Amino acid sequence: MRIREGDPLEIYTAADGEVIFKKYSPMGDFAEFTAQYAEVLNKATGMPVFITDRDRVIAYSGAGKRDFSDRRISKSLESLMEERMSFIASPRSSESLQPADGRDEKACLAFPVVSSGDVSGAVVALFNAKGEYPAPPEVKLLQVAAEFLAKQTEE
Repeated sequence: MRIREGDPLEIYTAADGEVIFKKYSPMGDFAEFTAQYAEVLNKATGMPVFITDRDRVIAYSGAGKRDFSDRRISKSLESLMEERMSFIASPRSSESLQPADGRDEKACLAFPVVSSGDVSGAVVALFNAKGEYPAPPEVKLLQVAAEFLAKQTEE
């Protein structure tokens, strides 16, 4: 896990006086909640869905769960998040997004979770087994999920 300038850190001390710095993930505080949210989104959309913090997949629902759990996000998803951009796959565009390192699956939707001006993660949907593009209601569901998670990390 890479620590960037401006990243929040947690500081711990060991019994022998050693100081330990750990990167703080506001999304990590909601691990159980995000897992349930990913499951609900998966059932509602029929697409595999995962939620990330700034570095890793923290919740996944859909086929191949073990393959995605705690996987590092891709540089392209990281860049999308840093630019606070959304990704919506379209049959009219050849643009694609591989959201996780070491996996070939492509995302059909990705929305950054931005709270108080800071990116804390993303909500991502992969193409379903039929390879169908997302419909407007599915796009809206994931967009609302990202906005809701942003609100939760502010409090």
